[in-house]
Amino acid sequence: MAGRKPINAKTSEFTERVVSINRVSKVVKGGKRFRFSVLVVVGDGRSRVGLGIGKAREISEAVRKGIDKATKNMIDLKQVGSSIPHPIIGHFGAAEVLLRPAAPGTGVIAGAVVRAIMELGGVKDVLTKVIGRTSNPVNVAYATMAAVKAMRSPEEILRLRGKDRVEAQEA
Repeated sequence: MAGRKPINAKTSEFTERVVSINRVSKVVKGGKRFRFSVLVVVGDGRSRVGLGIGKAREISEAVRKGIDKATKNMIDLKQVGSSIPHPIIGHFGAAEVLLRPAAPGTGVIAGAVVRAIMELGGVKDVLTKVIGRTSNPVNVAYATMAAVKAMRSPEEILRLRGKDRVEAQEA
């Protein structure tokens, strides 16, 4: 499921990737009605990434809805060089995702869901592991986004401690 360039001009600077497609059926008097739930990740490849779920009777319509939701829910992914600033664990439901910084040249060591979020967010080197009691793609994606939201850059941490960059290097 490689990333592809969107057709609509509104999100032309973003790349989207369909991570998961789930067919849901509802049994009615005349038979079964099928609907699709699609998990989509959207990112600019530098620092912004978003996640959205679209639901519709057709896959193409569900993908469009997911892209719209993902572009509305974009967040900034903090980076130091080509990796993340510090190790962190994200939680959502029964899913727990561990993200660890990696040395340059390591690459993105991750499963499909976490890989999509990290690559479209612009992270080149990271080690990840899903350590929770579930491998549900939706919960793993939300746990990854929770970890990304909780990350802090070195500048933010220094500011919270009341120090500037020069004092920190001297200590």
